[in-house]
Amino acid sequence: MKLLLLTGGLIGFAIGIGLGLVREQSLSTALVHACVALYIGALLMRWWGRVWIKALRESQQEERHD
Repeated sequence: MKLLLLTGGLIGFAIGIGLGLVREQSLSTALVHACVALYIGALLMRWWGRVWIKALRESQQEERHD
């Protein structure tokens, strides 16, 4: 789960800083946007990871009952 959080944060930060620099914003504004994107990306990856793990556990339980 920690790896998913780090991956989501890294992807969010890269997208945020990339879009900020492409839009020719100041570095401080781009960093603020990148930090917000980092937080949102980490939250989304945590949510997706939990959904994914829950689905894997349910499929394992179904295989055991068959």
